[in-house]
Amino acid sequence: MTAPSLFQRLFGTPEPSPAAKSRKPRTVKQPHGAATANIKDIFEHEYRELRPRAPMPAFDIRFKRFTSLNTTIRLREAKLHVRLSDLLEHAPADVLTAIAHILIAKLYRKPIAAAHSSRYRRFTTSTEITKQAEHIRQTRGRKRISTAQGLYYDLDEVFEVLNQRFFHGLMARPTLTWSTQHARRMLGHYDAAHNTIVVSKVFDRADTPRAAVEYLLYHEMLHLKHPVKVKGGRRCVHSREFQADERLFPELAEAKAYLKRI
Repeated sequence: MTAPSLFQRLFGTPEPSPAAKSRKPRTVKQPHGAATANIKDIFEHEYRELRPRAPMPAFDIRFKRFTSLNTTIRLREAKLHVRLSDLLEHAPADVLTAIAHILIAKLYRKPIAAAHSSRYRRFTTSTEITKQAEHIRQTRGRKRISTAQGLYYDLDEVFEVLNQRFFHGLMARPTLTWSTQHARRMLGHYDAAHNTIVVSKVFDRADTPRAAVEYLLYHEMLHLKHPVKVKGGRRCVHSREFQADERLFPELAEAKAYLKRI
């Protein structure tokens, strides 16, 4: 139910430890716009900073048409293969330096300098980049839509009941669909890029309490009412206003107790 931060989704690691925060990274001094041409130099510089005595590997660095702001690094046959979203192709040199540092540090289990993670987070949560990321998700990504009509619950019908009950019937209905698989980790989510609410198919069964289905859908509807905000470079998914509205759901305790048993 809780959406991971952008930092966790990109790199699969939590925020840097306090020990890493004291490190002051050195960046490659390059003019804006020259960063792409010197991307290999940036990665080699950060590799040497993090591994001063290790042999320098060959780098294969390519920008790819990912459907999100994706970055990956893999070591294969003594060569580091780096794949970056083409959305980053014209990023400033200091941002590319931060990406190089984070990827290499993650690969070799080194502490991630707080200055680099903060710089990258500020860049990815900026208004311009956020809009571009949403755009490529809309134009390149494919949303797998099943149906709102399940075997036991009709999400369209449940939405209309909740809309009248909590939103005075004023919320525009997004695309509603049951998931294509019986997901147990992602119980429900709202995809802003495709204006779609997905509820796990695992709940479309006779013994599922209606309160549980209503709560799942209500929670995702609140994401439409309270969009994700960025404060101090951090994404706020469940704001105080969001949580206050969530507590208005009368069967909240009953629904959450049931979800814990799934």
